[in-house]
Amino acid sequence: MSTFRLRSRPRGGRWPVVPAWLGGLLLVAAAALMGGAGPSHRMGLVPLGTAFDLLRLGAYLAVAAAALGLLALVIATLCRRLRPALAGLLVILAVAGMMAVPWQMMQRAQHVPPIHDITTDTRNPPEFVTLAPAREAAPNAVGYTPSFASQQRRAYPSLQPLEVDRPAEEVMTAAEAAAREMGWEIAAVTDTTLEATATTRWFGFKDDVVVRLTETGTGVTLDVRSASRIGRSDLGTNAARIQAYLSILQERLR
Repeated sequence: MSTFRLRSRPRGGRWPVVPAWLGGLLLVAAAALMGGAGPSHRMGLVPLGTAFDLLRLGAYLAVAAAALGLLALVIATLCRRLRPALAGLLVILAVAGMMAVPWQMMQRAQHVPPIHDITTDTRNPPEFVTLAPAREAAPNAVGYTPSFASQQRRAYPSLQPLEVDRPAEEVMTAAEAAAREMGWEIAAVTDTTLEATATTRWFGFKDDVVVRLTETGTGVTLDVRSASRIGRSDLGTNAARIQAYLSILQERLR
């Protein structure tokens, strides 16, 4: 006579497992959409509007994944199921990590002015010459918008021209080397000006930079202007770029 061993059914059955698996699937889809939106636009596969739509859809899927992960965690905890509970918790943590950067960008947007053209000389900003045609083909204006000046001064009061007691030729050599260290694409270099383009990593946005040297009695005054080709607000990117550039330049001049 054979003996059959009855296998007990786990508490809750599939209820803790199903939302955990669905949350994991939505998490993968959200990561693919959010992570691929920028590179897709940068490679020219989709227009900017579509890339933003993909990013938005990915965010919605991520929120849905987090909700399913929370549901799985609650049900698994009540049923005392360790693995589904851990799976739900991992989904929640992964979504939190994915949403950290967009959340930081949203917070930054609330604390910086909605401007996209930053310069160390708001009264007489350096002008784009070589890059003017590229900027004319872009949505944002080539010339400096005077109303940006007061907003910039309130938001970035420490952004000032750099006074250097060195010959102009020596300063320009260091300025060009610092621009290349920043990874900018050099468009033109003269005795007193340098024009270059910086490309953002994720979406591949083009921001143009011009460096200007003005000789003084003891050396030169160096001014920098960084302006985005598209977008109303740069989320502080241009100001941060100028500050980083000036720091690198000062190190080289030392």
